[in-house]
Amino acid sequence: MKLGAYRIPAGYGLYADMNAIRSDEELDNLHSLYVDQWDWERTIHPEDRNLDYLKKTVRQIYKILKEIEAQVYDSYPHITPSLSANITFIHSEELLQTYPDLLPRKREKKAAEKFGAIFIIGIGGALSNGEKHDGRAPDYDDWSTQNIDGFSGLNGDIILWNEVLQCAFELSSMGIRVDKTALLRQLDICNCPERAELEFHKALLEDKLPLSIGGGIGQSRLCMFFLKKAHIGEVQASIWPEEQIKICSKNNINLL
Repeated sequence: MKLGAYRIPAGYGLYADMNAIRSDEELDNLHSLYVDQWDWERTIHPEDRNLDYLKKTVRQIYKILKEIEAQVYDSYPHITPSLSANITFIHSEELLQTYPDLLPRKREKKAAEKFGAIFIIGIGGALSNGEKHDGRAPDYDDWSTQNIDGFSGLNGDIILWNEVLQCAFELSSMGIRVDKTALLRQLDICNCPERAELEFHKALLEDKLPLSIGGGIGQSRLCMFFLKKAHIGEVQASIWPEEQIKICSKNNINLL
């Protein structure tokens, strides 16, 4: 809506320094009550709504991640680079076919460990087993449009392999946003067609809003990954259960 309000042309966009409290978050090494991330959105042309454009944008982000890693190494030589040379693209359906006996999070871990950096495409729609890899709102990312790879979806997650925690490490959720066709289709799939009468939805359906691509990038997660920290509380000040503080302290993890 802000892209439209500011009349931002295709190829340009905006970002927000988002700070929030998620009081019902389940706290662990990766999750805090305090959430900080960069939310970004870029205006695109109708012809940009395709998988190639999505992959191009992901590669641009990954290139910057590699540059950050190099800068950290220059300043702190004991923190050695670990990112793979390139990011690997894999559809959520391909993950299911490769690891049919594993749950989605376990599939992510296997693929992230194998490739180092992955972008999982098509998160939100039902897979061949009738289940979703993960949930997505029907009026946000486009997870239902067929792409040139023969699967559905123009969105996904950037996931890195975290050597410290030996786990898949989600850094960004992003994608090409819905257009009129995808919005109506996804509202129908999710059994909430009444949303079409809401302000944002009506504006999009009436061609009053530009098409866009966007996502969120975790700020503390960036710091945590590049500084090789084991707990998000080492790079941000938050509130933690006493038992978690004690366990971390015993393992020489000092929470801020």
